[in-house]
Amino acid sequence: MVLEVAILHIKAGLSSEFEKAFKEAEAIIQSIDGYINHELKKCMEHDDHYILLVHWKTLEDHTIGFRQSEVYQD
Repeated sequence: MVLEVAILHIKAGLSSEFEKAFKEAEAIIQSIDGYINHELKKCMEHDDHYILLVHWKTLEDHTIGFRQSEVYQD
């Protein structure tokens, strides 16, 4: 199992819009082969900072299956 850790810095004041958009992105992430689960956590100290944790079965599921997929490119 591989853990992807993404630190996300959202433009100031756009956290609500980001969270709404992420709901759509979740469906895309979950549809990729090798996806196990994910968590999106909001930073308590900085309103517009998040951390995204995604568990993948293999590194290739993330780097090829997800990053090189058509849905990711869109």
